[in-house]
Amino acid sequence: MTQEFIYLMAGVLGMLLLASIIGFVLGRKAKTDKARATVDNLNSRTRSWWIMVIIFAGTIYLGHWATVALFFLLSFFALREFITLNPTRKSDHRVLFWTFFIITPIQYFLVGIQWYGLFSIFIPVYAFIFIPIRKALSGDTTNFLSSTAKIQWGLLVCVYFVSHMPMLATLPIKGYEGMNGMLLFFFVVTVQASDVLQYVWGKLLGKKPIVPSLSPNKTWAGFIGGIGSTVCISSLLWWVTPFSPVEAAVMALIICLAGFAGGLVMSAIKRDLGTKDWGDTIAGHGGFMDRLDSLCF
Repeated sequence: MTQEFIYLMAGVLGMLLLASIIGFVLGRKAKTDKARATVDNLNSRTRSWWIMVIIFAGTIYLGHWATVALFFLLSFFALREFITLNPTRKSDHRVLFWTFFIITPIQYFLVGIQWYGLFSIFIPVYAFIFIPIRKALSGDTTNFLSSTAKIQWGLLVCVYFVSHMPMLATLPIKGYEGMNGMLLFFFVVTVQASDVLQYVWGKLLGKKPIVPSLSPNKTWAGFIGGIGSTVCISSLLWWVTPFSPVEAAVMALIICLAGFAGGLVMSAIKRDLGTKDWGDTIAGHGGFMDRLDSLCF
């Protein structure tokens, strides 16, 4: 519990308190059904953010294995949402057993013991080879390529990509020992702030969507305003990172662009599956994957 961590948490909780007050005032002033629905959605999102921030900060405070356990659960339930929306056959069930209960725990165990060499290749090499072999042993060749690819893709995005976040908190950085939790916090805050600010700027000034057929709510005004605002905010947080202000701004820009791309790709998958959200677990946000989509890439 460093002084920097306390300051960072105070700032985040202060913004949440401000959002709660704004939501309360807007709720009192809303007159039309449409306005009340918008405010209710805003307040629902804010309440969910309170819970998510407290859980996230608590696990970082508790230490390395608590953080690993949190992201393991996030990966597990995100993968469950992904597989639920992708129809599977009876012959896939044993493959899925290995995916959920063997491969995913091993990946996070490698994070826990900080075996980076095997961690980095375990899923994209060994698991990707094992899955089609196990599928072939079932003898079912119907939609073999598509069903195998769906499981591999879900494992890649929901487990492999997500597992890099707790691994980020273990990187040995000279002169930054014991502070990696704040680097993870910086990363998550940057991505989520970009999401929120793109939504706000899009609502205020957004007219021209970037990809109308895919995500009509993602507008150029939201994209430019949201990412620009986030880069400014994140560069002011350089003091909790091993970066200079300029380096923090560049890292924030890269993170925001990757986050936007991740959200867009996962939206394309949802449209292909004919659904709006991955689930309804988190009030106002959808499912676990709806919160992780922009973090993955």
